[in-house]
Amino acid sequence: SQQIQEDLNKQLFDNLVSFLRQSHSEFQEKTTAWTCRMKSREIPTAALLLGVNVTDHDLTFRSISEVLQNNVTPYIALLEAKDCPGIKNLMQKLMGQLMNCYIDVDSLEDEDYVQVSQTRIRCSMTSLISWYESVTKKTDSETPRKKRTSSSRHWQSPPVVVVFKDMESFTTKVLQDFIVISSQHIHKLPLVLIFGIATSPMIIHSLLPHSVSSLLCIELFQSLSSKEHLSTIIDKLLLTAQFPFKLGEKVLQVLINIFLYHDFSVQNFIKGFQLCIMEHFYSQPLSVLCCQLVDMKKRVNSLSHNQCENIRRLPSFRRYVENQASEKQIALLTTDSYVKEVTQKLLEDLHVYHENYVLVLRCLHVFTSSLPKYPMGKQIRELHCACLENQVWETEEYESSLQLARMLNKSDLVTMLQRCVEILVSSSGKEFDNTVEKLKEFLTQFQKLEAEAVQEQDGSLSSEKELQKKTDLYHLQKTLLELKESRRSKKLTKFEMLRFEVVAYIDSLVRNYLVPADHKTLHEIVYFNTASILREHLNAAPRIALHTALNNPYWYLKNQALKSDGGSICNKVPDICIVYKLHLECGRLINLVDWLEAFATVVMAAEGPNAAAASSDQVDDIIHARFIRAVSELELLGFIKPSKQKTDHVARLTWGGC
Repeated sequence: SQQIQEDLNKQLFDNLVSFLRQSHSEFQEKTTAWTCRMKSREIPTAALLLGVNVTDHDLTFRSISEVLQNNVTPYIALLEAKDCPGIKNLMQKLMGQLMNCYIDVDSLEDEDYVQVSQTRIRCSMTSLISWYESVTKKTDSETPRKKRTSSSRHWQSPPVVVVFKDMESFTTKVLQDFIVISSQHIHKLPLVLIFGIATSPMIIHSLLPHSVSSLLCIELFQSLSSKEHLSTIIDKLLLTAQFPFKLGEKVLQVLINIFLYHDFSVQNFIKGFQLCIMEHFYSQPLSVLCCQLVDMKKRVNSLSHNQCENIRRLPSFRRYVENQASEKQIALLTTDSYVKEVTQKLLEDLHVYHENYVLVLRCLHVFTSSLPKYPMGKQIRELHCACLENQVWETEEYESSLQLARMLNKSDLVTMLQRCVEILVSSSGKEFDNTVEKLKEFLTQFQKLEAEAVQEQDGSLSSEKELQKKTDLYHLQKTLLELKESRRSKKLTKFEMLRFEVVAYIDSLVRNYLVPADHKTLHEIVYFNTASILREHLNAAPRIALHTALNNPYWYLKNQALKSDGGSICNKVPDICIVYKLHLECGRLINLVDWLEAFATVVMAAEGPNAAAASSDQVDDIIHARFIRAVSELELLGFIKPSKQKTDHVARLTWGGC
């Protein structure tokens, strides 16, 4: 997934590298552009728009840092607002990262490395410039000990890149002070700023006054939207036959809804996908058969009798057995070897189904994504969910799509058919050879129609000229009536008939190959369909979890000693659990003295004979301390608060069952 995102951001990274190299080359060569910028004290600044999916930004910035270190400069500092509440903290963080970046990997083995890193250096721009000058001089004088991807000229004065990962979170004063100070030393230090922006580039002018923003030479960079990232992830991970594991419609819809309505985070979507894989392989005994074709035969032959019984219990396999002849039914229910043979064939058929499904789905998406108003959705993931849910050709959206497709013009139809041919030709099998030939035949017929249309156009021009020549009123009226009758009959033209034929052929492909996966035998082996488990893990319900943990700690701790019967309070549970159960029995205000006495009664029952060994005062102090700690924890969790009405009471904040 990380590689996919890096491929998607390649254009963005290339543009950033080009921007930084340009600013570096201007400083290196002391060109007119840099001289003018130096006089105006402008700092080269890249405003990087990343979108609101903040949880994905860390991965993007790590990738940017690696790309810049490999291609532009080794001096990169990544700053976060939480680490830089003041300008002093910012300078400390900046110089610390840059100096660690300067130290060679070989020097890590030196005994003085820790002492050097702990040496207190005054954090100021003057110290930073002195360090930069010493570093660049040292680099020039040293003979290169390791191969570098860039030229030696590139390493003479590489820029210092400072990345503000979350610009919106930085205080205005910190940004202003740093920019003003840096602009005063830009002639000595080739500084380049990168602002990570989640909202809008206008935030720069909102945070910085004109006198400060005018010190920045800003260039805007836009990353791809998170929706485009998600579509690519689904395309590469789910819509491929190379990856045997699949998501059911409800599970996929849960993940997509969390993405669209919560965080727009591709990383969280991938984590949810990984959770589905773990749950499937943990809960499905036959998940061992969810593998590539090359390993399938070996795994099927190694199935045990219990695993064969598990196959017989699958609902889809039961339906398959019911549709067989009586002799085969007996063999499938009694003979393990025959079950293995049939299982291998069915799994191979399922693999072929996936390959054909993906190709036809892409062809259908070519048509539906080009229609106005997108009745089946613009993204292929929406079309995929519709096909998984039920027989897509029975939906109103599909019927609307067919009606719109029957009104497409010739150029659009030809373009779509050409794209479909490209998709089907990419398939390795021979399943769609006849389909490709049929589509090419349609393209040939469209070309012939185009040639005929040119001839008809020439003929119509000549007929119009003849009509103009017929000045006789009788012949003129007769010709006009014939034209009117021909329009009333509304006979389909050759193009319209061919268009209807093309749409009907695509419809037949959809009905043959886009059958829902749950109609296929043994789909349970490769499809994860338990959406309820996924919701429990991903849709947080903190109050229910807290109530369960405090009311029944055995649910999480699995300690037999913590089991309790009905409404009784077990005296071996943690103190906060005892206090919580007692507070459930109280009203709006809870008397602390009564609460303490009830708590002491439960605890003393647990102590038993050991309580008599110690003095009563010591026991009371210990129980009192435990009670105070438990009540404080309960207040911290938000179940109670101090009452202003009575000083020896607390107010209860939660009501109702969970």
